[in-house]
Order: sequence, then structure tokens, then C-alpha cells
Amino acid sequence: MILALDQGTTSSRAIVFDRNGAIRAAAQKELTQIFPKAGWVEHDPQEIWTSQVEVAAEALERAGLRAHDVEAIGITNQRETTVVWDRATGEPIHHAIVWQDRRTAEFCERLKADGAGPAVLRKTGLVIDAYFSATKIRWILDHVPGARERAAAGRLAFGTIDSWLVWKLTGGAQHVTDTSNASRTMLFDIRALAWDDELLRLFDVPRSMLPEVRASSEVYGQATTSGVRDVPIAGIAGDQQAALFGQMCRRPGMSKNTYGTGCFLLQNIGAEPTLSRQRLVTTVAWTIGTHTDYALEGSVFIGGAVVQWLRDGLGLVRTAADVEPLALSVPDNGGVYLVPAFAGLGAPHWDPFARGTIVGLTRGATAGHIARAALEGIAFQVADLLDAMHADSGIALTELRVDGGAATNNTLMQIQADLVGVPVVRPAITETTALGAAYLAGLAVGYWTSPDDITGQWRVDRRFEPRMAEADRRALRGRWSDAVERSKRWEVS
Repeated sequence: MILALDQGTTSSRAIVFDRNGAIRAAAQKELTQIFPKAGWVEHDPQEIWTSQVEVAAEALERAGLRAHDVEAIGITNQRETTVVWDRATGEPIHHAIVWQDRRTAEFCERLKADGAGPAVLRKTGLVIDAYFSATKIRWILDHVPGARERAAAGRLAFGTIDSWLVWKLTGGAQHVTDTSNASRTMLFDIRALAWDDELLRLFDVPRSMLPEVRASSEVYGQATTSGVRDVPIAGIAGDQQAALFGQMCRRPGMSKNTYGTGCFLLQNIGAEPTLSRQRLVTTVAWTIGTHTDYALEGSVFIGGAVVQWLRDGLGLVRTAADVEPLALSVPDNGGVYLVPAFAGLGAPHWDPFARGTIVGLTRGATAGHIARAALEGIAFQVADLLDAMHADSGIALTELRVDGGAATNNTLMQIQADLVGVPVVRPAITETTALGAAYLAGLAVGYWTSPDDITGQWRVDRRFEPRMAEADRRALRGRWSDAVERSKRWEVS
């Protein structure tokens, strides 16, 4: 079997896959969300580690397996989230700063005002934004007492969550990342596939902190942790790139959207990292052997997390699953639009100062209308990304492959098909993020002989055909655009 460790924003998961790509066992544990200030989001790196070890052991126990039954470990992770730790002690010097965190937004605005944007875009494929890792590293170095001095002395290590997990799994023997995760730091030249000295100077990050960049499918080292001791760690990919691979989007033009905490739309664009003209980002999809594939990506910061907010913030439902029947209690949104810009707006707007907005409320508005507007708010954001992607690539979308926790919501998937006007296709296995990591690890150790061997394992669970008239689609999306404009730059108005 292959063990996939899927360390996400809201939970740590472990899934055991067999040679047919079928799930044999899984385990999951929620992760504490820490909000020190408005717009700040943190995690405890030690909780990330202990929860990931716990679910790995639980999944193996449920599958009736021991370490010697596992061929390889694949890791996929929430991207951009930043950990800095002491090389000697292995102790983090600060909480992990999560990708959603906006504390460095003003610094990013200053960089853009100083004209740094074009050079950053040309080298990294990214727009300057607090979303990515570089400014988070800088913030930790500037705000933790003594951190800059320790970094200058080579005593500190930086990593995205994949690097942190590999470090812990190998007892500190390996400080590595893969090209897909490196491409999300804003410090990595995606053509040269190397850390860039000019970018390191711009963000004031010492090179000595950085992990070694490796391919996405190779043996990085052996685990020394109890329960998985001596199992090779053989696959690493950021969660969205792993999902693209798990969905078998291996040809240029193939696209998938993951409905997780955020929504992440990726389109394979092949071996040439073409830059976006629509404020999307260009990212490394994966590197296998000496070949690197690239992708266009649009990121929605708040996707499925809006359902969590309905549950935990407003108390409208007791469980996330209750949102679907509540949304179906009304025939339409009743003129209510919910823009879930709780952490600003991602692509194609890139407005870190936008905030969540509900418009169109009347005395007739009910909890059902708000639930419906929340689901539509997710789908509207994805539709905006698809428009931008089509303008960039010129490739007409024929279907949208979907995955992630919220993809199990049939109402959301039908809304999505109606708003984009093409079929939405949900695979039989929606855990494609973990599956992609498993595939990358299995390929590295010969469990599967080539990507062609696994392409045929992808199976359809359900197709959602668009049913909405074009005029209705245009009207809804027009009003949505009006709502988005009202949410923009709220924090600086």
C-alpha cells in the first residue's frame, strides 16, 4: 500500500491507497485555528506534526497494516503556510503563519508602489501578495527577538508544511521541498527552478534558511518515526498541484477545481511557464524526473470555509452537511448575494483590503437565502476564475473536474455547472489531493511503472449538466459583480 499524508488548513488526514488507487483506510483530525488579530491566521506547528502522526497511525491500524506493508509515503500540504524553526533544537520560533494571513498586506502594497511587481512576476509567475511565503518569513525574522541574528548565523530553517513534516519524519536529517511548493514562496525562479538571489535580497531572507529543492517524485529519505520507520518518503506536492495530478489532468488545457477551505482552479499549460495577463498566477505543477509541467492557477481565499462560518460564526447550522438542505429550502437566493471576502479577495482581483459583504437583504430574507447565497458565492468566484483563465489560454473549457470536501455538495455542484455553462464532473474518488501524492510516491519507488499506468484509474461518480438559461446566467453574474465591487478596499475606505 501507499500512505498519503494530507496536511490541510483545517485538518490533518492520512489515507491508505492500494494499487488500483482505491482507499483502504483513512483518518482525520481537525486543526486548531488561531486568530491573534483581525486578518491574522496561525497554526501551531507542533500540533500539525502530532496530529499528522496520530492520523497516520490510525489509518494504518484501520487498514490492518504495519510499517513493512507500506511501500512509500507521499506528502501533500497546505501551501505558502510558513514555519521557521531552530535547526539545533527542531523547535519552531513562532506559530506557523497560514496562507490566509493578511498581516503583511501593507508591506506588499509598498513593494508594488516601489515597482517590484514586474520583476517578481517575471521570475516567479506570482503577483506580490501577502498570500505567499516570502513576506511571512520576513515578518517572523523582524518580529521574533533575536531571529535575524540567529538566521544570519545559519541557525534557523524555513519551510512550507511539506518541509516541516519531512524534517520531523526524518529526525532532522532532511531539509527539502519540491518544485511545486518552492514555486509558491515568491523566492523561486520557476524557469531556472532555483532560489533567486535578487528575490532573497528584496525580501531580506537569508539563503541559509532555505530547503533543498527536489523533484516531486523521488526518494527524499527514510522515515525514522515510530509506526512508519524505514518507509521511504517518495512524493511531495502542494495540495492543489497534487489534486491536478490526482485528477489526471496531464495534458495542456485540462482543468480542475478543488473545493476546500479555499477554491483553487488549475489548468495544465504544459512545459512552458506562460505568464498570465488576467492576474492569475503561473505555478510549477510538478517535476517528474527531469520534466517539469506548469499550470495557470486562480485562488479563491474563502471557499468551503464560508460553510464553516455559517456553522461556527452565525450558528445557522449544526453541521456542514446541514447547509445543503437549508439552501434548498428556498427556490433561489431571493436577491441576496454573499461575497466571502473574509481574508480579502484573491484572483483575479487581488484586493487584500476587501472584506466579507452581504447585500440585497430585505425583511423577507431568511437563513435559507443566506445559505443559498453562501453556496452561490463559492460558485460565482470559480466562474470568475474560469473567465480569466479562458482569456489567458484561449482554450474553451469542455468540462470542469472537481474535488475537495465541498464537491460532495450536489446543490453546489449543480449551481457551479449552471454558472459556468459546462458539465461539472466529480470523480469516484474525491480525495484526489491525497491520491496525487500517493501516485507521485508510488511512481518514485516503482509501485506504479509510469503515469500512463494510472491514468485509466480515474472514474466518474457524477456529471452535473448545466440547466440554466444563458440570460439568467448573465443576470445573476452581473449582480454578483456589483456585490463584489461593494466589498472591495473596505479596510482602507
